[in-house]
Amino acid sequence: MSTVAEHFMQLALAEGRKAVPLCEDNPPVGCLLVRNGAVVASGHTNVPGAPHAEAMALQLLGGDATDVTVYVTLEPCSFHGRTPSCAKALIKAGISKVCVGMLDPDPRNNGRGIAMLRAAGIEVEVGVLAPQVNAALQHYLGRAL
Repeated sequence: MSTVAEHFMQLALAEGRKAVPLCEDNPPVGCLLVRNGAVVASGHTNVPGAPHAEAMALQLLGGDATDVTVYVTLEPCSFHGRTPSCAKALIKAGISKVCVGMLDPDPRNNGRGIAMLRAAGIEVEVGVLAPQVNAALQHYLGRAL
């Protein structure tokens, strides 16, 4: 695992902390979109039913994402619940690589988001700063399940 990935995951963790307390019972996920070593957009969990971290970051980018690497603390969701699938949104945007802190233990997801991204030809790295991400999200993930 590269120190570059770890650096950006630390920033994604900081972005996720912006979600507290608005995210309520949802995990405070952080997401960065990085192009050529610079953060071009970021997002975090919002109030329930509002865009997830990935969707917020993509909205703020507002343009071509084909050369963007995503750093997100929790696996992008594969399913459509109160909000559309983040994995599908990343695929549609043309993202080239996704670095994930940890898999989502929610049985509706739990690896499915990663599988969707890989099936679409997106390079995926899982486990970037996993212990730190797990420590930051575990309280929320335990309540959600």
